[in-house]
Amino acid sequence: MTSVLITIDTELSAGLHQQGVSLADNFASSILGRTPGGEYGIFWMMDRFDDYGLTGVFFVDPMPALVYGADFLADIVGPIVARGHEVQLHIHTEWLQWARLTPVSGEVRRNIGDYPRADQKKLLGTALKLLVAAGAPWPVAFRAGNFGANEATLAALKALDITYDSSFNGVIDDAVCAIDLPGDTIEPLRHKGVVEMPVSVVGRAGGALRPAQICAMSVWEMRAMLRHAADQAMSAQTIVTHSFEMLNRARTRPNRMVIRRFEAMCAEIARNPALVSRGFAGIDPGRVVACQDRSEPLAGNRVRTAARMAAQVGSNILYDRSLRQS
Repeated sequence: MTSVLITIDTELSAGLHQQGVSLADNFASSILGRTPGGEYGIFWMMDRFDDYGLTGVFFVDPMPALVYGADFLADIVGPIVARGHEVQLHIHTEWLQWARLTPVSGEVRRNIGDYPRADQKKLLGTALKLLVAAGAPWPVAFRAGNFGANEATLAALKALDITYDSSFNGVIDDAVCAIDLPGDTIEPLRHKGVVEMPVSVVGRAGGALRPAQICAMSVWEMRAMLRHAADQAMSAQTIVTHSFEMLNRARTRPNRMVIRRFEAMCAEIARNPALVSRGFAGIDPGRVVACQDRSEPLAGNRVRTAARMAAQVGSNILYDRSLRQS
C-alpha cells in the first residue's frame, strides 16, 4: 500500500504581525481560518479527516512563542493531539527579529538553512522544547519554513533524534531548499542520517513538475497523482497545505474551489484500497525508503494542465476580487 501523508504547515503569519495585527486576530485568521462565513482552519480540516477516517500531520511552528509567550501553543497542540492527529516540528526563523529572547545571536536570517549548523541545532532544540511543553509528543519529523533547509539542517536533526525530514521540494520556482538531492527526487530515501520525505509532484504540460500542494493542483490532477502512485506501488506520497489555505488570499472568505480540492483528496484516499493515510509515527522508516529510480512521476497532460489553469483563473475572479479592489 502507498502511505499518504497529508501535511499541514500550521503557523501564525509573520506578515500580519509586522502589520501590527494582534495575536488574537492572527490566531483567528492563520490557525482557525475564521471568516464571516465560518471557520476553515485546522478544526475544519480535522473534522474532514475524521469524516473520512484519515490522519492529519500538523507541522506546527512554535517560534512565535519567543515573541508572544508560549500560552497560545497549547491551544493549537492540545486539540490536535486530543483528536488523534500528529504534531510535528516546523520553524520560521523570521520571527527571531521580534523575539524577546533568542537562542542565537547575530543577524536574523530568513531560513533555518541560512544559519551555521551549531545555531541550527540550538534553534531546533528550542523549538522542540516549546512544542513538547505545549503537550506534543516528541516530534519525529521536521519541515523547514519556506522549505529552507540544507545539509547542515539534516545533521542537526540527526543529532536531535529526529527521524524524518520533509523539507525537500525540488520543483518550486523560488526554491530555497539547499538539500543536495536531484530536483526530481520523488520517493523517500535515506540521506545524511535521516529519512527524507520529499514533497510529491505531478507532471504538467511541457515536461515540468508541480509540487503536490492543494492550492496548486486541480481535483483532476490530485486524483490522477494518487491513482498513479497506487498503480506504481510507490511507498509514500506527501501532500502539502497550510492552516489558512482554504481561504482566499486576503483571508476574508473561504475559497470554495480549494475546499473542493481538499475534500476530493480526502475522498480519493478513503475510497482507494491501495492508499492508506498515515502520520510519520505510523510508518516504518525501513519499509518506506525506496530506490530513487524505482518510480516515475505522473506524466504531464496538456488537457489536465489547461483545465487547472482555467480553473485557477476562475478562482482568482471569484474569490480574490477584493484584492484588486483594495
